[in-house]
Amino acid sequence: MASKPQPKVPSKKAIIRAVASSTAIETGKSIRLIEKQLRNKNPKFDALALAR
Repeated sequence: MASKPQPKVPSKKAIIRAVASSTAIETGKSIRLIEKQLRNKNPKFDALALAR
């Protein structure tokens, strides 16, 4: 019996890109601008991690 292959885990870069593009569609802002904002460390949110 063959086992199921493990699903690929998206990279942090891919998650940031997906969030940025979705937000850009909703807000009309540039994807690059939103990606830059997401990559910049904000000490206010250091305790939060992206879901995986």
